[in-house]
Amino acid sequence: MKTIFSGIQPSGILTLGNYLGAMKHFVPLQEEFNCYYCIVDQHAITVPQDPAVLKQNIRRLAALYLAVGLDPNKVTLFIQSEVPAHSKLGWIMLCTSYLGELERMTQFKDKSDGRGESIPGGLLAYPPLMAADILLYDTDFVPVGEDQKQHLELTRDLANRFNSRYGEVFKIPEIRLPETGARIMSLQEGTKKMSKSDSNQGGFISMLDDADTITKKIKRAQTDSDSSVRFDKEAKPAVSNLMTIYSLCAGKTLEEIEAMYEGKGYGAFKSELAEVVVETLRPIQERYEQLFHSSELDDILSDGARKANEAANRMLHKVEQVMGMARV
Repeated sequence: MKTIFSGIQPSGILTLGNYLGAMKHFVPLQEEFNCYYCIVDQHAITVPQDPAVLKQNIRRLAALYLAVGLDPNKVTLFIQSEVPAHSKLGWIMLCTSYLGELERMTQFKDKSDGRGESIPGGLLAYPPLMAADILLYDTDFVPVGEDQKQHLELTRDLANRFNSRYGEVFKIPEIRLPETGARIMSLQEGTKKMSKSDSNQGGFISMLDDADTITKKIKRAQTDSDSSVRFDKEAKPAVSNLMTIYSLCAGKTLEEIEAMYEGKGYGAFKSELAEVVVETLRPIQERYEQLFHSSELDDILSDGARKANEAANRMLHKVEQVMGMARV
């Protein structure tokens, strides 16, 4: 059975874009792959975090992972910091990296821009830690969004570099992008990715937004001067984004949606899209509420940490052996 690894930062409540672009696709994967789903809290602290908020966000993310339909009997769900091998291999991958290639990472340049001398070192070391996350589990595929492709390409480079020095230790992971909905855009800016860190609250739908909030956000969503409901990412990016959301939530093709709203304009389309989104998130929110305060969630995370530690420690020991760092 092939292995998939995926990690999400606990840096806020996940958006509808996170769900449609990534988490929704995780559920069918558990039927055919050996899946590791990691809450990457060590990545979150590359920028300062409020401890109480971070703790809550970790638990919230774990509950959402399960609420979307992941089965803890089929996947390994765990918190990154509970598996010390991640930070240990992260240091080894950092030592395998070159300063120039880390400084060229687009996310590093974006997040460090304008910070002068106060750039956190963790921003530079983020990609080697991400490489460690992936390589620890003999990963075959990594389902990532477009914004993480560069980091995964570096992971492949580091794995090849390590293997050329010490022998064939690491499997070279492949990128796996969803065919549809890999990039859900802001409701207020059709050319900008939907993000939970958006200063405009109307730009994103949180997975935990109530029905009224979802409806208001969709009704206020940006549209185009042309009132036809038609998919055209170049000429009509805002409406095309809303149609993509509708398609992924309702299981209808873009052509079917165009036919449904031919001659009806945006009013009916937005109203019914809001209903579709509310009903998509409703069962997830109900399951989330059951899990968040439960001991069941703690038991699942403890068992996930145990399974992840077993696999990660085997790989770390192999790495340390070939490097001459293991006594036995």
